[in-house]
Amino acid sequence: MKSRILIIGACGQIGTELTMALRARFGADKVVASDIREGDAQFMREGHFELLDATDFEAVEDIIFRYKVDTVYLMAAMLSAIAERFPSKAWDLNMNSLFHILNIAKDGKVKKVFWPSSIAVFGGTTPSQNTPQTTVMEPSTVYGISKQTGERWCEYYYKKFGVDVRSIRYPGLISYTTEPGGGTTDYAVDIYHRALKHGQYRCFLKEGTVLPMMYMEDAIKATIGIMDAKAEDIKIRSSYNLAGVSYAPEDVAESIKKHIPDFKISYDIDFRQSIADTWPESIDDSEARKDWGWSHSFDLESITKIMLDNLRDRYS
Repeated sequence: MKSRILIIGACGQIGTELTMALRARFGADKVVASDIREGDAQFMREGHFELLDATDFEAVEDIIFRYKVDTVYLMAAMLSAIAERFPSKAWDLNMNSLFHILNIAKDGKVKKVFWPSSIAVFGGTTPSQNTPQTTVMEPSTVYGISKQTGERWCEYYYKKFGVDVRSIRYPGLISYTTEPGGGTTDYAVDIYHRALKHGQYRCFLKEGTVLPMMYMEDAIKATIGIMDAKAEDIKIRSSYNLAGVSYAPEDVAESIKKHIPDFKISYDIDFRQSIADTWPESIDDSEARKDWGWSHSFDLESITKIMLDNLRDRYS
């Protein structure tokens, strides 16, 4: 039996679409999806699935052994807004799951690891415009602190033990396939649902809050792209900046009005605004473009059309 890919956190916002993309590319038998909960019926039916607590070292190691896994995508995490409510649980999940995989890789039991970081590693002292790859990083959230710490451990395990670990800093991600997962940028997904269902949206971020965003297909392309790259082309072993398009809530609203002219947006600011205020407005991802050929494909107008077209049947 040939070696397989393991996705931990396969039922999450990114994990679901990553699993489908990897199944399509390598064949369902070569991909093992795992999560602490089951996915929908089609997801479960189309390939291997294992219930897994990412913080249980022995359970993770057992699946890797039984399926002869050689590549791991560790997508399990507690996102920014939820992590602020449960800081201890967030730290435990976000950090211990990473340690388990890095240590398994250190022992030679897997060959390659992907671990996602986030723009949450940046903070209020970080330059907000065209944020450089290497810059001040003083995150103010539990999620951001765990991601910054994880970056340091990834680089340490690469330099100290030769672990082939690769990472990218995701911006806010937009998808019609899965529901929002508890992040600060989730308004940019929910707004399309509300536009079709109610014709209006009450946004928890204020007007003028510009944040980096990306359509999920671009994010999946980047994730697989960095894993496809030759090891010698991966110059950064902490995490690469990744950029798509930056915009504010009112920009999304205007793009929606081109398809739903009567759509209205209002604002009811909550605690997520203070998180968004510490994040960059735009990202310099020139290192990723230079080292392993990254490029994005979707702008705001194309994202809006895709989201509305694919969600319309659900609310018609």
